[in-house]
Amino acid sequence: MKAARALLGIDQRHMAELSGLSLPTVQRMEASDGVVRGNVDSLMKLVAAMEQAGIELIGENSQSIGRGRGVRLKASASPE
Repeated sequence: MKAARALLGIDQRHMAELSGLSLPTVQRMEASDGVVRGNVDSLMKLVAAMEQAGIELIGENSQSIGRGRGVRLKASASPE
């Protein structure tokens, strides 16, 4: 979520406005460690708002089919 906001150049308040969620909800979701916590309706609103704003969400082990740049955290290699 932070990376998406950074790419859009917006703060949490603006993300809340775009998604129709409250600021505390966005803050709580963004503070999640790992998987974003929230009810399905809130998560769907957030995803829709990010996609509408131009963010492409890339799933685990998926390729980006859109144009432009993307960011993904690589899994650490296991020691042999």
